[in-house]
Amino acid sequence: MKDFAAIDFETANEQRSSVCSVGVVVVRDGEIADRFYSLIRPEPEYYTYWSTRIHGLTYVDTAEAPIFPEVWRKVEPLIEGLPLVAHNIPFDEGCLRAVFRTYRMDYPDYVFHCTCRAARRVFGQELPNHQLQTVAARCGYDLMNHHHALADAEACAAIALKIL
Repeated sequence: MKDFAAIDFETANEQRSSVCSVGVVVVRDGEIADRFYSLIRPEPEYYTYWSTRIHGLTYVDTAEAPIFPEVWRKVEPLIEGLPLVAHNIPFDEGCLRAVFRTYRMDYPDYVFHCTCRAARRVFGQELPNHQLQTVAARCGYDLMNHHHALADAEACAAIALKIL
């Protein structure tokens, strides 16, 4: 696969609709063509201790951030016509569907591919686990800022270019 958009969300709490950041890496002809990152004011707008501990974002970081529909208006033209790639599609696609429902937006049935599932097929028991940072390292990518949505999307893109 040479044309796709890798996407990653971080959430503020246990609700999939509570996306608080998004990272997108657009790949065309096997090369990174564009990157996009934005903070998002989550819905519902509260942060759990565990979520903040994972990604470091807090209410203060996103209190003045745009809401999801405003951010998605910028993402949509970047990904138009491209399949989406995520490392754990049950989570990332679940977030996207949930936030579309929350804002009563029509979901366009994006096609998703999962690098985690692909890694399980390609690497099997060779790896101790199939987490993003483990698979990225196996693919020769050094994930420096794990749980930053853009860094994770870049790692996902690097994995997809190697194994999809």
